[in-house]
Amino acid sequence: MTEQRLALGKQGEDLAVAYLQRLGYRILARNYRTRLGEIDVIADDGGTLVFIEVKSRVGTTFDRSYEAVTDRKQRQLSKVALEYTARHDLQDRPARFDVVGVLFEPARKLAPGPARVELVKNAFDLCYGT
Repeated sequence: MTEQRLALGKQGEDLAVAYLQRLGYRILARNYRTRLGEIDVIADDGGTLVFIEVKSRVGTTFDRSYEAVTDRKQRQLSKVALEYTARHDLQDRPARFDVVGVLFEPARKLAPGPARVELVKNAFDLCYGT
């Protein structure tokens, strides 16, 4: 992945976390990594454990961010979420998967312009497939 793409992703995640905190989410972890994959943000929303995928884009139209989370990615996120709940003894907590889309307006000199943030709660269900 290019340095520019990594920077865009980091900036998008920072904006997503700030947005979630304004909504009352309590951030538990960022960039939670295991051998199975990574979850961008893990948070608590009123007692519900929330696993959050952040999708950052540059453009002029907001596509449906949750559609960018493929079936394969949903399975991967599900596996990491199950590992997280087991490791932290949280299997009895309600949980869901949210997606946050961050759309940066195009700007000059490779730096993204202002951004819009969209939250899709309960974007997909836990996936057990291979």
